[in-house]
Parts: sequence; C-alpha cells; structure tokens
Amino acid sequence: MAYPTVSAPYGFEPINRVDGMPYAGAIRQIPITASYGTPIYNGDVVKLVVGGTVEKSAIGANVTAQPTLGVFVGCQYVNSSSQLVQAQYYPTGVNSAVAFVVLDPQAAFKVAVTTSGNTSVVTSVTRAVVGTNMEIATGSGSNATGNSGLSVVSGSAANTALLPVRVIDVVPETAINATNFSEVIVKFNQPQLEITTGNNLT
Repeated sequence: MAYPTVSAPYGFEPINRVDGMPYAGAIRQIPITASYGTPIYNGDVVKLVVGGTVEKSAIGANVTAQPTLGVFVGCQYVNSSSQLVQAQYYPTGVNSAVAFVVLDPQAAFKVAVTTSGNTSVVTSVTRAVVGTNMEIATGSGSNATGNSGLSVVSGSAANTALLPVRVIDVVPETAINATNFSEVIVKFNQPQLEITTGNNLT
C-alpha cells in the first residue's frame, strides 16, 4: 500500500481531543507583546508572559524552562496601511497583533518526527513510542507557507517527566510502512493553565 509522504515538519496541528472528540476549531484570542521581535508561525508553541500577552516558547526538552500555553494557529494585526489583516503567521514590526491560540489542555495535535541530527529531515518511529514523552525540535518556520518548523525528535522517547509532550497515538495514513510512522499524535504535559500556583510566567 502506498502512503502519502510527509516532506517537512509543519509544527503542531490540532486534530481532536485526547478522548477522541472532534476538534471544533475553538481558539482564544490573546494579544501579542507590543513590538515583539520574533516571528510566530502556524503550529508554533506559545507561552503566556507577564502582562497577559503571548510570545513564542522555545520549549525543547524541558517543560519547566519554557512553559506552554498552547499552539498558535494564526493571528490578526494592523499593517502599515492601517488595514486589519488576518494572517497565517505573525511577522515582526506590526501593530495591534492578536494571536489565535488553541489552549485546551486536552487537545491532541498531529506532529512530524525528525532526526536528532537534522530537524528538517523527516524520519520515523515505531508504535512503541505511544505512552512515552518526547522532546520538541526547534526548526525554522516558513514565510512562504506561514507554517512552523517544529517537530518531535526521533530517539528522544522516554519516561522523563520534563519532556514536553506525551505521545498518545501514531498516524497510520502517512506511515512509511506497516510498522514505521512519520507522524505521531501528542498532548502537552504541564500546560500553564493547569499549573495551580500560577507563578510560571516569564
């Protein structure tokens, strides 16, 4: 059987909830820090910062070092012509930017698997990763597509509590063969809104 190919990482794509209920497209609109100088791409992980705004989270392998609010799935802002723009990604140097964020702590996301040595190269894992935690690889987003470059790292699957995502399933539709899968389905560990102390803003 031929499977479609995943040619590059694309970040985190919301597909449903952990319990299998369909994803209804629910988001919350949260302002982006004024004059924030880092692009945020569709599928990037964002964090809540002091002042109640969001910035990109460089979460990597340690969920406590870079907290997670949710996943960025687009935005709106006012451009240099004073026009309100709906956009796939947040560029720098725009005004009145508002992020669209999926922040349901029970949301499930599809994400590509990449190699530890080159996070732009899609590889595969076996079903044995289900139930483990994995590291997020920081990749470069694309201005052409507006998509994130984030992925999870092949070989990082472990029971370590600090790893930021839990694998809940594999994606058979894009498998390399019957036993190797280039995409997995994950949920986020320790999202900011689930931490009761409320003191992990950066």
